[in-house]
Amino acid sequence: MTTGGAQDSRRPRLPDLPRGLRLDAELDEIAATLHELARAKDRLEGLLEAVLALSREDDLPAVLHRIVTTAMDLTGARYGALGVLDDSGEELKQFITVGLSASELADLAGIEFPRGHGVLGHLIHHPEPLLVEDIASHPASAGFPPGHPPMRTLMGVAISVRGTIYGDLYLTERAGGRSFDQDDEDIVITLAGAAGIAIDNIRLLEQQRESAERFQRLLLPTLPDLQPFAAAATYRPASTPGHLGGDWYDAVWLPDNACAAVIGDVVGHDLYSAAAMAQIRSMLRALLYDRLTPPSAVLHQLDRTLEAITDLPVTTVCLARIEKAKQGWTLHWSTAGHLSPLLIDPDGEARYLRGEPGLPLAVSTEEPRSDHSHALPAGATVVFYTDGLMEHPARNLDEGLARLAEVATTHIGLPLQEFVDTVADQHPSDGHDDMAILALRTPPP
Repeated sequence: MTTGGAQDSRRPRLPDLPRGLRLDAELDEIAATLHELARAKDRLEGLLEAVLALSREDDLPAVLHRIVTTAMDLTGARYGALGVLDDSGEELKQFITVGLSASELADLAGIEFPRGHGVLGHLIHHPEPLLVEDIASHPASAGFPPGHPPMRTLMGVAISVRGTIYGDLYLTERAGGRSFDQDDEDIVITLAGAAGIAIDNIRLLEQQRESAERFQRLLLPTLPDLQPFAAAATYRPASTPGHLGGDWYDAVWLPDNACAAVIGDVVGHDLYSAAAMAQIRSMLRALLYDRLTPPSAVLHQLDRTLEAITDLPVTTVCLARIEKAKQGWTLHWSTAGHLSPLLIDPDGEARYLRGEPGLPLAVSTEEPRSDHSHALPAGATVVFYTDGLMEHPARNLDEGLARLAEVATTHIGLPLQEFVDTVADQHPSDGHDDMAILALRTPPP
């Protein structure tokens, strides 16, 4: 067999045409082939970009939505949806749709999302790729609810996570009225594989975030009964997945009938910072019981202890002591590089108790620390906080403090625990850092 014969056997033989017409036909055939190759190249590039984009996401709803939109772009589908299976694997617990217009959504208002019956249910129970040219004629078809846009063609592909079906990806109405083909199926199957990996990664990140937050909360104390004072505290982790912070709070009733309160922040966002926070908090609590002295003396002794036996990250602290005065109460405090306490009077007026900020802990044992005092009327609230509550890259420190005071005064009438929770929810920061709040309220008149 000649070489020319072998080439003829691999592609359709052109009909006998005049030489010029045959050349035109061959050029048309080459152009069509090149067009298909270019189209395939564009789709593969789109698939690669989509896989990379999925790998960068750390938010599950965003990933699920991107999976649908990417599949629609790669196949030219007008509508797309992703149904997430419930724990039983028999029904859908979530249905993310893309492509419905505002009027189509309005027509479906009040209609419950699909649970996985009809053709959708067929894919749940038979998780092989599904190509349907006419949905209405499929044996499993159960029809559409009133107001549903007409749909004829459908492609369905299951998404698996660690060998278990997570959900199903549905695409309908390919552009131009064409049916979905094998090339569409192949590329969506590949996308579904990448989607399963992305979903699994996010689930692992969420587990890491939950474990980190649980570990952090285990290191924080449960506030004791501080009567006659009311006390409340809250801690919020940063928005970064798996973030471990060094923010902490503590409050204890001392043997000499004074109440001690502390808020602190260890620089860093890792396990080392969290461990350092636990060490410092334990040392400080022991010193508070052992040395019934002004806050500055306690912090000075803590400086000496940390310098002698540990090598810890930079740490800021505000230590306060509230004790009975002839009229009302007196707040004594000393800060080691920390932000000033916020005092809210019974009439709702707020002000920061400014004073010498001092150096962070363990920076120097030679530099003296200052004490500050302020009278507290009955029903006053003192708020201790960390900088994660008000720092924002678009605002300077004074602007952040002003916004924090505004939020606090707006909600000061709430019960104390609800107050600190609300301030944490409505904080003026950008959420990049963890945050802690401790509030003490003197007895009412």
